[in-house]
Amino acid sequence: MDLRAYTRQFAVQDNRLAGMSYFGTFVVYFTALYLAIAYVDRWYVLLPAGVVFAFAAVRLYVLQHDCGHHSLFETRRQNEIAGHVLSPFTFAPFEVMKQNHNLHHSGVGNLEHRETGEIHTMTLREWKAADWKTRLIYRLYRNPFILIPLGAAFTYFIRYRWPKNAARFGAFGVIAHNGAIVVFLGLLWWMAGTTGVLVWLVFSFLGGMMGVFLVYLQHNFEDTYWDRRPDLDPQLAALQGSSALDFGWWFDNAVACITLHDIHHFNARIPSYRLRACHYGLPPEYAPRRIKFGEAVAALNLKLWDEDARRLVPFPPARRLVNTQAAG
Repeated sequence: MDLRAYTRQFAVQDNRLAGMSYFGTFVVYFTALYLAIAYVDRWYVLLPAGVVFAFAAVRLYVLQHDCGHHSLFETRRQNEIAGHVLSPFTFAPFEVMKQNHNLHHSGVGNLEHRETGEIHTMTLREWKAADWKTRLIYRLYRNPFILIPLGAAFTYFIRYRWPKNAARFGAFGVIAHNGAIVVFLGLLWWMAGTTGVLVWLVFSFLGGMMGVFLVYLQHNFEDTYWDRRPDLDPQLAALQGSSALDFGWWFDNAVACITLHDIHHFNARIPSYRLRACHYGLPPEYAPRRIKFGEAVAALNLKLWDEDARRLVPFPPARRLVNTQAAG
């Protein structure tokens, strides 16, 4: 089977499907936000509406990601316009994030270009050679109770105000993007007051945490793939080094199938609304190993890439590490 020929069948954009996905998500986003604000004193409306809003926020982020690959709508111009319109709601400046994400695709699985990844990973050898300060910082960074909540707050509300490579890929766009956020929040405050802004903030933060969790799982699981050139295999980096999460049909569609990250890395031109059909249409011999929710949560304990065992592993026990260093 020619996998590239197979995936090209699904790399076809359809403005009708794209429009339903794009504008439909906006309808859910604003409807859920309205209900959460209007019924803020009724927890049984506030909480489900807020959760739906958080999922819609994640979905808008994924659609912006599709626009960055020019895979959502039929033309480049349509994708560029749609991506910029999404920016105030995703808190991600479109042009810079598009370029940074393209760098991530070009460097996926490459141990010599880990700066292009969203979640930093040390190798086991680097960990053993590191001083106590480096280890402490890395331990704190990879702690899920820090990585997910603080990572979400820092990334979406602080770091993206001036993301890496902002000066290189478009400082003006970042400034304009930040101005659009101020206008959006100003309008929200004008219409719904402080309560409206706080409701938006709380459930946007929830969406951010969901996003960080999903981003972590995209390349951090036990049998992922890392290597160094010239041995690096781009196809293995895409298919084995990117995850396929099996959280169910509803979850896949709620997050625009960002859960099926392996096929996306193999062919980034496949729009999110065709990704599930492509992924689940693979013959059994090509079907990837899919990670269920329990294994996904357990993957948060995996911290270091073991170059010898070729798998992601937890931190080594302190006693074993001390004995190893003493023996050396």
